[in-house]
Amino acid sequence: MNETKAPSDASSRHHLHGDRALGIAVLSVSDTHTEQDDPSGHLARDLLTQAGHRVIHYALVANSIADVRERLEPWLKEVGVEAVITVGGTGVSSRDLTVNALEVMGGRKLDGFGEVYRSLSFQEVGPLAIISRAALFVLQGKPVFTLPGSERAVRTAIEKLIVPAAVHLVEELER
Repeated sequence: MNETKAPSDASSRHHLHGDRALGIAVLSVSDTHTEQDDPSGHLARDLLTQAGHRVIHYALVANSIADVRERLEPWLKEVGVEAVITVGGTGVSSRDLTVNALEVMGGRKLDGFGEVYRSLSFQEVGPLAIISRAALFVLQGKPVFTLPGSERAVRTAIEKLIVPAAVHLVEELER
């Protein structure tokens, strides 16, 4: 049987990681945290910095389509912001509106990220992984990753998916 594995030889790995430091904006979406008390948002910033990227912006807004749009739209227009990560607002409750905001903004959804994230999450939390709406959108030519608000979810997505693939994704979108 032929198993599919991640690239392991040097010629295949050139697409993953990359040597480029990206400028990334992090937006936490929460009705319960503040910018001072935002463990998942702070973790996202720390993991990105440790991976060699620059966190250009960080903010926390309420679970509101208008608030998410108001914060993201100017960031997406900035040349130095090459990718955005949102943390929180990806569940199924009536207050989880991050994904809805990005859909309203006219983003193109890339299904693979959410599918792979939920597969990884299933290995960690079991069947509850199905209620995550983690997603990847392209807005104004830039990737916008939407992550659940838990620290575990942020660590999984950033370490296993975003850091290994973001540089290649950004470069493809710039073509």
